[in-house]
Amino acid sequence: MPAPTSPRALVLAGRARYGDLWHDHAATSYRVARELTAGGFAVDVRSTFPDALADLAPADLLVVNAGLGPADDDDATWRPLHQAVRDHAAADGPVLALHQAAMAFRDSPWWSEVIGGRWVEDRSWHPPQDLATFDVHAGHPVTDGLGPLVVDDERYTDLAVAPDVRALVTHDEGGTTHPVVWVAPSWRAVYDGLGHGVESYATPARAALLRREARWLVGLPPA
Repeated sequence: MPAPTSPRALVLAGRARYGDLWHDHAATSYRVARELTAGGFAVDVRSTFPDALADLAPADLLVVNAGLGPADDDDATWRPLHQAVRDHAAADGPVLALHQAAMAFRDSPWWSEVIGGRWVEDRSWHPPQDLATFDVHAGHPVTDGLGPLVVDDERYTDLAVAPDVRALVTHDEGGTTHPVVWVAPSWRAVYDGLGHGVESYATPARAALLRREARWLVGLPPA
Protein backbone atom coordinates (compact mmCIF):
# COMPACT_ATOMS: atom_id res chain seq x y z
CA MET A 1 0.00 0.00 0.00
CA PRO A 2 1.19 3.59 -0.61
CA ALA A 3 2.77 5.34 2.36
CA PRO A 4 1.23 8.58 3.72
CA THR A 5 3.89 10.54 1.82
CA SER A 6 3.50 8.60 -1.43
CA PRO A 7 3.65 10.56 -4.67
CA ARG A 8 0.27 11.16 -6.23
CA ALA A 9 -0.69 9.93 -9.69
CA LEU A 10 -3.77 11.18 -11.49
CA VAL A 11 -4.90 8.85 -14.30
CA LEU A 12 -6.98 10.63 -16.92
CA ALA A 13 -9.30 8.08 -18.54
CA GLY A 14 -10.73 8.95 -21.95
CA ARG A 15 -14.44 9.49 -22.46
CA ALA A 16 -16.64 11.41 -24.93
CA ARG A 17 -14.39 13.73 -26.94
CA TYR A 18 -11.30 11.81 -25.79
CA GLY A 19 -12.71 8.30 -25.85
CA ASP A 20 -13.14 6.00 -28.84
CA LEU A 21 -14.67 2.70 -29.95
CA TRP A 22 -11.38 0.77 -30.04
CA HIS A 23 -10.09 1.16 -26.48
CA ASP A 24 -11.67 0.26 -23.15
CA HIS A 25 -10.34 3.27 -21.29
CA ALA A 26 -12.12 2.38 -18.07
CA ALA A 27 -10.66 -1.13 -17.91
CA THR A 28 -7.12 -0.14 -18.81
CA SER A 29 -7.18 2.86 -16.47
CA TYR A 30 -8.21 0.58 -13.62
CA ARG A 31 -5.34 -1.78 -14.43
CA VAL A 32 -2.88 1.11 -14.71
CA ALA A 33 -4.06 2.37 -11.32
CA ARG A 34 -3.40 -1.06 -9.79
CA GLU A 35 0.14 -1.13 -11.15
CA LEU A 36 0.86 2.42 -10.00
CA THR A 37 -0.44 1.61 -6.52
CA ALA A 38 1.90 -1.39 -6.46
CA GLY A 39 4.65 1.00 -7.51
CA GLY A 40 4.12 3.17 -4.43
CA PHE A 41 1.72 5.84 -5.72
CA ALA A 42 -1.48 7.20 -4.29
CA VAL A 43 -3.75 7.05 -7.35
CA ASP A 44 -6.83 8.95 -8.51
CA VAL A 45 -8.65 7.95 -11.71
CA ARG A 46 -10.84 10.52 -13.45
CA SER A 47 -12.64 10.69 -16.75
CA THR A 48 -11.91 13.48 -19.19
CA PHE A 49 -14.10 16.38 -18.15
CA PRO A 50 -13.18 20.03 -18.70
CA ASP A 51 -12.43 20.54 -14.99
CA ALA A 52 -10.91 17.12 -14.30
CA LEU A 53 -7.48 18.58 -13.54
CA ALA A 54 -8.50 21.59 -11.48
CA ASP A 55 -6.51 20.37 -8.45
CA LEU A 56 -3.49 19.00 -10.32
CA ALA A 57 -0.24 19.98 -8.57
CA PRO A 58 3.19 20.25 -10.26
CA ALA A 59 4.49 17.34 -8.17
CA ASP A 60 1.69 15.03 -9.30
CA LEU A 61 2.24 12.45 -12.03
CA LEU A 62 -0.29 13.03 -14.80
CA VAL A 63 -1.06 9.81 -16.67
CA VAL A 64 -3.00 10.32 -19.90
CA ASN A 65 -4.89 7.19 -20.92
CA ALA A 66 -7.17 8.88 -23.44
CA GLY A 67 -7.55 9.04 -27.20
CA LEU A 68 -9.64 10.96 -29.68
CA GLY A 69 -13.35 10.62 -30.14
CA PRO A 70 -15.94 12.69 -31.98
CA ALA A 71 -15.53 16.46 -31.70
CA ASP A 72 -19.24 17.18 -31.51
CA ASP A 73 -19.15 19.92 -28.91
CA ASP A 74 -17.71 23.41 -28.49
CA ASP A 75 -13.89 23.61 -28.59
CA ALA A 76 -13.96 26.37 -25.99
CA THR A 77 -15.53 23.98 -23.47
CA TRP A 78 -12.30 22.00 -23.31
CA ARG A 79 -9.84 24.87 -22.98
CA PRO A 80 -9.62 24.55 -19.17
CA LEU A 81 -8.47 20.93 -19.56
CA HIS A 82 -5.98 21.80 -22.29
CA GLN A 83 -4.60 24.69 -20.26
CA ALA A 84 -4.27 22.55 -17.13
CA VAL A 85 -2.21 19.97 -19.03
CA ARG A 86 -0.05 22.63 -20.62
CA ASP A 87 0.50 24.48 -17.33
CA HIS A 88 1.46 21.21 -15.64
CA ALA A 89 4.05 20.38 -18.29
CA ALA A 90 5.40 23.95 -18.30
CA ALA A 91 5.88 23.74 -14.51
CA ASP A 92 8.07 20.66 -15.02
CA GLY A 93 5.24 18.42 -13.90
CA PRO A 94 5.75 14.75 -14.88
CA VAL A 95 3.61 13.36 -17.71
CA LEU A 96 3.17 9.72 -18.72
CA ALA A 97 1.24 9.26 -21.98
CA LEU A 98 -0.05 5.79 -22.75
CA HIS A 99 -0.80 4.10 -26.09
CA GLN A 100 -3.71 5.98 -27.69
CA ALA A 101 -2.59 9.21 -26.00
CA ALA A 102 -0.59 9.73 -29.21
CA MET A 103 -3.99 10.59 -30.70
CA ALA A 104 -5.29 12.66 -27.79
CA PHE A 105 -5.66 16.45 -27.67
CA ARG A 106 -5.14 16.93 -31.38
CA ASP A 107 -7.28 20.03 -30.87
CA SER A 108 -4.32 21.40 -28.86
CA PRO A 109 -1.22 21.71 -31.07
CA TRP A 110 1.29 21.73 -28.19
CA TRP A 111 0.39 18.23 -26.91
CA SER A 112 2.59 16.46 -29.47
CA GLU A 113 5.48 18.69 -28.38
CA VAL A 114 5.04 17.65 -24.75
CA ILE A 115 5.17 13.92 -25.49
CA GLY A 116 7.57 14.12 -28.45
CA GLY A 117 5.36 12.60 -31.13
CA ARG A 118 1.89 11.84 -32.40
CA TRP A 119 -0.28 9.54 -34.48
CA VAL A 120 -0.78 10.86 -38.02
CA GLU A 121 -3.96 10.02 -39.90
CA ASP A 122 -3.38 8.18 -43.21
CA ARG A 123 0.23 7.49 -42.23
CA SER A 124 0.41 5.86 -38.80
CA TRP A 125 -0.89 2.31 -38.42
CA HIS A 126 -0.32 -0.96 -36.64
CA PRO A 127 -0.24 -4.64 -37.60
CA PRO A 128 -2.99 -6.81 -36.10
CA GLN A 129 -2.67 -7.24 -32.36
CA ASP A 130 -0.76 -10.37 -31.43
CA LEU A 131 1.92 -11.74 -29.13
CA ALA A 132 4.76 -9.51 -30.29
CA THR A 133 8.40 -9.04 -29.31
CA PHE A 134 9.65 -5.54 -28.49
CA ASP A 135 13.33 -4.67 -28.12
CA VAL A 136 14.36 -3.03 -24.85
CA HIS A 137 17.34 -0.65 -24.92
CA ALA A 138 19.55 -0.53 -21.83
CA GLY A 139 21.45 2.49 -20.59
CA HIS A 140 18.51 4.23 -18.90
CA PRO A 141 17.09 3.70 -15.38
CA VAL A 142 13.67 2.84 -16.83
CA THR A 143 14.97 -0.09 -18.86
CA ASP A 144 18.20 -1.25 -17.22
CA GLY A 145 17.80 -4.89 -16.25
CA LEU A 146 14.74 -5.52 -18.41
CA GLY A 147 15.06 -8.01 -21.25
CA PRO A 148 13.06 -8.16 -24.49
CA LEU A 149 9.32 -7.77 -23.97
CA VAL A 150 6.93 -10.37 -25.36
CA VAL A 151 3.53 -8.77 -25.02
CA ASP A 152 0.01 -9.32 -26.39
CA ASP A 153 -0.39 -5.82 -27.78
CA GLU A 154 -0.49 -3.55 -30.80
CA ARG A 155 2.69 -2.31 -32.47
CA TYR A 156 2.22 1.33 -33.35
CA THR A 157 4.12 2.06 -36.55
CA ASP A 158 5.07 5.20 -38.50
CA LEU A 159 4.21 7.68 -35.79
CA ALA A 160 5.59 11.20 -36.22
CA VAL A 161 8.38 11.15 -33.64
CA ALA A 162 10.67 14.05 -32.77
CA PRO A 163 14.21 13.27 -33.94
CA ASP A 164 15.76 13.91 -30.53
CA VAL A 165 13.62 11.61 -28.37
CA ARG A 166 15.44 8.90 -26.43
CA ALA A 167 14.00 5.59 -27.56
CA LEU A 168 13.75 3.00 -24.79
CA VAL A 169 11.66 0.30 -26.51
CA THR A 170 11.37 -0.33 -30.25
CA HIS A 171 10.01 -2.82 -32.74
CA ASP A 172 10.97 -3.64 -36.32
CA GLU A 173 8.45 -3.52 -39.14
CA GLY A 174 9.03 -3.31 -42.86
CA GLY A 175 12.79 -3.12 -42.47
CA THR A 176 12.55 -0.07 -40.20
CA THR A 177 12.95 0.31 -36.45
CA HIS A 178 10.02 2.13 -34.83
CA PRO A 179 10.13 3.71 -31.36
CA VAL A 180 7.43 2.43 -29.01
CA VAL A 181 8.54 3.89 -25.66
CA TRP A 182 10.59 7.07 -25.47
CA VAL A 183 11.61 9.95 -23.26
CA ALA A 184 10.46 13.30 -24.63
CA PRO A 185 13.28 15.73 -25.49
CA SER A 186 12.00 18.98 -23.99
CA TRP A 187 9.64 18.08 -21.16
CA ARG A 188 9.55 15.70 -18.20
CA ALA A 189 7.48 13.23 -20.14
CA VAL A 190 7.50 9.61 -21.29
CA TYR A 191 5.38 8.16 -24.07
CA ASP A 192 4.59 4.44 -23.75
CA GLY A 193 2.89 3.05 -26.85
CA LEU A 194 2.00 -0.26 -25.23
CA GLY A 195 -1.23 -0.89 -23.35
CA HIS A 196 -4.00 -1.36 -25.93
CA GLY A 197 -5.90 -3.62 -23.54
CA VAL A 198 -5.65 -5.15 -20.08
CA GLU A 199 -3.97 -8.19 -21.62
CA SER A 200 -0.86 -6.06 -22.16
CA TYR A 201 -0.37 -5.74 -18.41
CA ALA A 202 -0.57 -9.52 -17.89
CA THR A 203 3.10 -9.68 -18.92
CA PRO A 204 5.06 -9.03 -15.69
CA ALA A 205 7.92 -7.25 -17.48
CA ARG A 206 5.48 -4.92 -19.22
CA ALA A 207 3.79 -4.10 -15.91
CA ALA A 208 7.24 -3.50 -14.40
CA LEU A 209 8.07 -1.15 -17.27
CA LEU A 210 5.02 0.98 -16.48
CA ARG A 211 5.95 1.19 -12.80
CA ARG A 212 9.55 2.08 -13.67
CA GLU A 213 8.44 4.86 -16.03
CA ALA A 214 6.21 6.35 -13.37
CA ARG A 215 8.81 6.16 -10.60
CA TRP A 216 11.55 7.62 -12.76
CA LEU A 217 9.35 10.55 -13.76
CA VAL A 218 8.87 11.53 -10.10
CA GLY A 219 12.53 10.99 -9.21
CA LEU A 220 12.26 7.59 -7.51
CA PRO A 221 14.49 4.56 -8.25
CA PRO A 222 12.99 1.47 -9.90
CA ALA A 223 11.08 -0.62 -7.36
